[in-house]
Amino acid sequence: MPRSPLPQRHGLDAAWVRTPDNLPDAPRWATMRDFLRDRLANGAPVDEMLAAGAFVDQAGRPWTGAEAYRPHTMVWFHRELAAEPPVPFEVMVLHADERLVVVDKPHFLATTPRGVHVRQTALVRLREALGLPELAPVHRLDRLTAGVVVFTTRRVWRGPYAELFRTRGVHKTYEALAPYDPSLSFPRTALSRIEKPRGSLQALLVEGEPNAETLVELVEVRGRHARYRLTPRTGKTHQLRVQLAGLGLPILGDPLYPHVLDVAGDDFSAPLQLVARTLSFTDPIDDIPREFSSRLALAWP
Repeated sequence: MPRSPLPQRHGLDAAWVRTPDNLPDAPRWATMRDFLRDRLANGAPVDEMLAAGAFVDQAGRPWTGAEAYRPHTMVWFHRELAAEPPVPFEVMVLHADERLVVVDKPHFLATTPRGVHVRQTALVRLREALGLPELAPVHRLDRLTAGVVVFTTRRVWRGPYAELFRTRGVHKTYEALAPYDPSLSFPRTALSRIEKPRGSLQALLVEGEPNAETLVELVEVRGRHARYRLTPRTGKTHQLRVQLAGLGLPILGDPLYPHVLDVAGDDFSAPLQLVARTLSFTDPIDDIPREFSSRLALAWP
């Protein structure tokens, strides 16, 4: 992809569309306005944006819309953002240097923009707060899980650290609060097959060759609940939540497992009691051991 001619806005890169070939069997557009109105029919106020000079070409020149349709052409613009409920928890920086920013991501804050969560994400907040437009995560935690997340400060550093995570060169531990079952012995290894059907909110435990493995250790018991240390050896979607629920130990505050609950988007009253507690690796740039620990506490019932 060519570099955007537009600067970031609210910590977000500009969006783009590319005009296709004007082949005989393709849709025909007389002007660039016709193309934009057709392509962005689902919500973008094209005429208002054209009048405001909000669409630009690769050189940053505004489109008027009256130009004759041009195939193989980039059109850049910023999307209008819908209102989002503000997540009332802060992102705490644990470490920062020229290559890395490591943070404690709070519950309810997505790592990166996706779906209805755009500005209320760790990435966008940090880009704006730290003035680092190239900041990017090298791994992700889902929106409901809190804890350690690693970002690179510039594009040049992203590849080596992303490769480290891709090849499982990182050791991670999590902590969770869940029911205590005295009939279960610990430590134990949860070994199972997890699949997430398209369109389903839940990932499922299914028959077949295992593709998910987690070491589960009992750390502390308080009455009917316990704190567990979880060491995943694979990284399937919702792995820890699915496997603990499969043991009959659903994580406290989980709105998906074992049952899907209807929780309002602005209800932050019952965080999922799951924290990415530690993360360690050998730095791929200078071979220095790195270890980071979350300071976020779990809330016992």
